[in-house]
Amino acid sequence: MPTPALSGPQYLGEGLKLVLSPGLRLFVLLPLTVNLLLFIGLIVLAMQQFGGWVDTFMPNLPDWLSFVQYIIWPLFVLVVLLIMFFSFTMLANIIAAPFNGFLAEKVEVVARGRDDFPPFSWAELMAMVPRTIGRELRKLAYFLPRAIPLLILTFIPVLNLVAAPLWILFGVWMMAVQYIDYPCDNNKVSWDDMLAWLREKRWQSLGFGGAVYLALLIPFVNILVMPAAVAGATLFWVRERQPGAVTKA
Repeated sequence: MPTPALSGPQYLGEGLKLVLSPGLRLFVLLPLTVNLLLFIGLIVLAMQQFGGWVDTFMPNLPDWLSFVQYIIWPLFVLVVLLIMFFSFTMLANIIAAPFNGFLAEKVEVVARGRDDFPPFSWAELMAMVPRTIGRELRKLAYFLPRAIPLLILTFIPVLNLVAAPLWILFGVWMMAVQYIDYPCDNNKVSWDDMLAWLREKRWQSLGFGGAVYLALLIPFVNILVMPAAVAGATLFWVRERQPGAVTKA
């Protein structure tokens, strides 16, 4: 039996297989298109601005410490990549939220073997928009008070050396929060109850969030990560809340 930290990543792999199955491909195409367009836009922007952003974050060192600049430069490249990653993910999830919520519903139907949700219709999808966008804004309200101090820390000499590891840890947790929220929202689980449940499943949540985080950093692979993460998080939710549920691809 896998340890809790290792069981989380398995859900991402299962989610990827599930979204590629014929019955769910239709519900993946729209969020996938959104993700692809945003990814292309991010690449173009990064090619134009990346060097300037790294120079902005790099601390000013005296001449006698100039050799240190070559050592810490990769760290600040990583900081810029992490900030771009968060911005891309946040924007993509806000735009794709209604589609992701509907995808989570359909994955839950497959995982549970019964359909307790309304049938697909564009009217039903549009009805989800206010609720899912509101939930995304709630995630943003959770994210910003924690991200802003980290961003400030990035500009403080010496202390900014710990910024990248803290961004990574925070990012792993946010990936779990981001995607587990879809099935929780569909099942009318409150924000506070969802966070409490994630803390109870801390190691599984961090394992799942870490797998999503790493996959999102891989160019082109990350295009498929959003729907796979939605599906994987839904499987995570169903199985951990209801042991013994069987998924049929």
